[in-house]
Amino acid sequence: MVSWSEFAAAAPDLAEVGQRQLTQFGVGLAFLATVRVDGAPRLHPVCPVVSHGRLFVLITPESPKRQDLVRDGRYALQPFPQPKPGSDEFYVSGRARVIADEATRAAVLQDARHMADASETVFELAVERVLHTRWENVLTPQMRPVRRTWRAP
Repeated sequence: MVSWSEFAAAAPDLAEVGQRQLTQFGVGLAFLATVRVDGAPRLHPVCPVVSHGRLFVLITPESPKRQDLVRDGRYALQPFPQPKPGSDEFYVSGRARVIADEATRAAVLQDARHMADASETVFELAVERVLHTRWENVLTPQMRPVRRTWRAP
């Protein structure tokens, strides 16, 4: 797995699409999937932050998804869909880890475009796999997905 900047260096066009999708509404908006203790998936909205070439999420101490990531760092993140037919889709997955370094935490809090709070746990999302889907011939019988994938070395 790699950092967001390492992914961006290896696949700049995909990273640009991902960055644009993550921040399309001004603030970062995405769905975060985690693994519950019973193995079932859990899905929650989050506000991802790209800061200093790294991808982060901030999660409140009481959130079940926080406990999921502490116990089992596997995640999948998909930005909110654009509100139009045939909009692009972007998906990233990997492992999350808690960031305790105060300088990094402060930078993430400063770069967050949402109402972030210092009590939140900062997780870095390491990138393992990426999928971008673009739709061709939207709203026609010939509509089809065009997929591009990337995987960390």
